[in-house]
Amino acid sequence: MLDLFGKKYVGKEMGSGLTRRDVLRIGSIGAGGFALPELLRAEKLQKIGSSNKSVIMVYMAGAPPHQDLIDPKPHAPKEVRSAFDPIRTNVTGIHVNESLPMLAKVMDKWTGIRTMVGAPSGSHDSFMCYTGRPGSAFFDRPYPKPPGNWPSMGSSLSKLVGSGTRGMPPFVGLAPKAGHPPYGSPGESGFLGTAHGPFRPTGPSSSDMKPVCDPGRIDRRQSLLAGFDSFRRSLTVGNDLEQMDSFTQEAFGVLGSSKLAEALDLEKEDPRIRERYGKGDSKNVGDGAPRNNEHFLIARRLVEAGVRMVTLNFGRWDFHSNNTAGVKGHAPIFDRGLSALIEDLHERGMDKDVAVVAWGEFGRTPVINKNGGRDHWSQVGCAFVAGGGMNHGQMIGATNAKVAEPVNRPVHFGEVHSTLYHHLGIDPNAVTLSDLSGRPHFLVDGWKPIPELVG
Repeated sequence: MLDLFGKKYVGKEMGSGLTRRDVLRIGSIGAGGFALPELLRAEKLQKIGSSNKSVIMVYMAGAPPHQDLIDPKPHAPKEVRSAFDPIRTNVTGIHVNESLPMLAKVMDKWTGIRTMVGAPSGSHDSFMCYTGRPGSAFFDRPYPKPPGNWPSMGSSLSKLVGSGTRGMPPFVGLAPKAGHPPYGSPGESGFLGTAHGPFRPTGPSSSDMKPVCDPGRIDRRQSLLAGFDSFRRSLTVGNDLEQMDSFTQEAFGVLGSSKLAEALDLEKEDPRIRERYGKGDSKNVGDGAPRNNEHFLIARRLVEAGVRMVTLNFGRWDFHSNNTAGVKGHAPIFDRGLSALIEDLHERGMDKDVAVVAWGEFGRTPVINKNGGRDHWSQVGCAFVAGGGMNHGQMIGATNAKVAEPVNRPVHFGEVHSTLYHHLGIDPNAVTLSDLSGRPHFLVDGWKPIPELVG
């Protein structure tokens, strides 16, 4: 017997008694974009790589000025030189800008890359960061894309390894809606489809975590869906529908008192740890992302609970005017959040299992413009890498006197992605994913892991 919120159907009546309204009500349980059962169903797919490794990726929306963060050139010409002087770090011989004093104190636990390359133009997009590929549909001359477009790393990991804990989503994006859509992107699923897209508890999926139903109604909906699935299985015995119930049970668990909800609840965190991270600012910066330091802490709680990849978007670094004020408004919050995350992972013994990368889509112009700002500069940018059991306490690459281009060791986005896959126990040049036409593609374009980090 199937009970549709008090309306009962028995035997043959189930086939003829369902009205269009009833069917729509059943379908609405998983409607509204990305259905939670679809996300959980991804866990049953092929499992490769390590079961306890994860990645946190911080997208510094709008492209940060590399010369004002980790590549100080105090002897550069006045029109080039940063307003932020060099300071010593806790690693002898390495200096960063005074805009990052807290990261300077933990330099031994992270690596700076001063020579990031691979952005094909100065167009704002998170595509390169999330996919490791040099272009997107937003560019006038896009990098060739397969049917359905390239998936982000989070979606690829959802497909390949699923989450580290049953019932947790493999891929979570802490990206609220932004006025410029790429600034608010957590990484797209591309040809892998929505079942491998990000769960977004602070974005469009936030309502999923706040059910409007009372617990009794959730129970009734659970009974309803179980009954409807039984009915469908009676029509098609032996197909994949027989595996639906376990995913549905987990989906309802997320709507109630789930591990995911626990991980997202900062009230359960030690107040001293919350104070270390700080709050930052939860409001979006213009058409960009917020400078929300609680997202760094939530990311740690999520990977600790078994999420495979967490992306978070930080600020709006597009300082075309008054660059110095922009850095002063962003860098101290970022410095506190990232340094707290790095130290927290080490203190919890998670630094070998969790890799962290923070970066933007390109760098900023060497010469300060007439408005005191720095414009788009695709020739070189920077990145921060931590954790993953890698070799840290170093700076990779060097730029010329004007911080305008690499003079040695340029590092491509794809190399960083290859390094992250290596951390996860996945060979990105051996494992393939098939696009919508069935054509297989390697996870990166032939790039190898960065030897300075994993050698």
